[in-house]
Amino acid sequence: MIGRVIAGRYELTEPLGKGAMGQVWGGHDRGLGGRPVAVKLMHSGRMASLSGTADPEELRERFERECRVTAQLDHPNLVTVFDAGRADDELFLVMQRLEGSDLADHLAEHDPYPWRWAVAVAAQLCSALVAVHAVRIVHRDLKPGNVIVRPDGRVVVLDLGIAAVGSVGDASRLTRTGTLIGTPVYMAPEQAMGSAPVGPAADLYALGVLLYELLGGRVPFDAPEAAGLLYKKLHEEPVPVSRLRPETPAPLAALVHRLLHREPAARPADAHEVYDALAPLLPRAGSGDGPAPPLDPTRPFREPVAPWPPRPAPARTGFGPPPATGLTATLEEVRGLLAAGHYAHVAELLGRALPAAVAEHGAASPVVRTLRKQYAVTLMDTGQYARALPEIAELIREYAAERGPHDSVVTQLLQDEALCRHHLTRR
Repeated sequence: MIGRVIAGRYELTEPLGKGAMGQVWGGHDRGLGGRPVAVKLMHSGRMASLSGTADPEELRERFERECRVTAQLDHPNLVTVFDAGRADDELFLVMQRLEGSDLADHLAEHDPYPWRWAVAVAAQLCSALVAVHAVRIVHRDLKPGNVIVRPDGRVVVLDLGIAAVGSVGDASRLTRTGTLIGTPVYMAPEQAMGSAPVGPAADLYALGVLLYELLGGRVPFDAPEAAGLLYKKLHEEPVPVSRLRPETPAPLAALVHRLLHREPAARPADAHEVYDALAPLLPRAGSGDGPAPPLDPTRPFREPVAPWPPRPAPARTGFGPPPATGLTATLEEVRGLLAAGHYAHVAELLGRALPAAVAEHGAASPVVRTLRKQYAVTLMDTGQYARALPEIAELIREYAAERGPHDSVVTQLLQDEALCRHHLTRR
């Protein structure tokens, strides 16, 4: 796959991630001097079976039509779409390639997550949702893994191409194949049931789950099976976020409660209203103690037009904060090596860092699990299937116990496990 050229111009250079619908690759745009891009490849047959659409050709036409709408969106909190089309049996979406940390990793690296950061993240997501909903598109899969925090603190929503496919018609997310498209933990009840067309209120519910998780360190509802999860959403109330984080301002806790209401009509009217509720809690321009550090989501509000990267700090004289060390420095180095395509070095680095991370944070820590997932993927990417297999098997056991056997992460890990076994049996 490495070196493959899509549509005569997009050369694939390295895998960036995989999901139920397809795979994301890093690449270069040969037509524009090698500009770095991210290319999402989706097999139309697989997408047709998951979406309940019998005709892959119909799905391709929908995809291309909706991508034309999505590509017109120009917003700082939305990933920019450069191109879309088809290549053989695959649909492809070409987007800007973003550096930074996905919100799931960002949360794992900063535990507990500062409530002011949570407010800044949610406010930026509201701004993105206003733009998306204005063109009658519903994201349907808003979650930490589909959000990236850039080094300058800007929060960017990803995967609008998949959202565009899902927004056509009123087909249920629980399809005739029995497969949930999306992530059950973040789904609004009406989305999981498929009892009515899914509207913007479903995205506001997902925003509520995400905000609850940032503040409380856990999702509001959890169950091993999707049916049990839906039952809890319909019949139970989550633990108040103010009980999990007593320092949470009362207006913020009340907003989270409204966003998580089981009835769409009882949630805020739109993303504008959510932003208005968050605005009094946001930092003002010029506030704060000195320049914001990298990956601080309050920076766009504190320093809205300040250049990035910031002015280099003067040479240290024994005062001030030390440079990043330990796990934070390791994660920064991993991101740089992945961007440069040095996978073997990443595998070696993560293999050394994991024991220290376990000793510091505990084997069940979210940040340790994130490291192990990256370690397993990197081992596979470098052909070390025998070393990757036990890591993947352990991740499957943990995620299945926590989220249930039908969770999208478990499904992907099972596919990775099967791939490892396939390669090992061929030797």
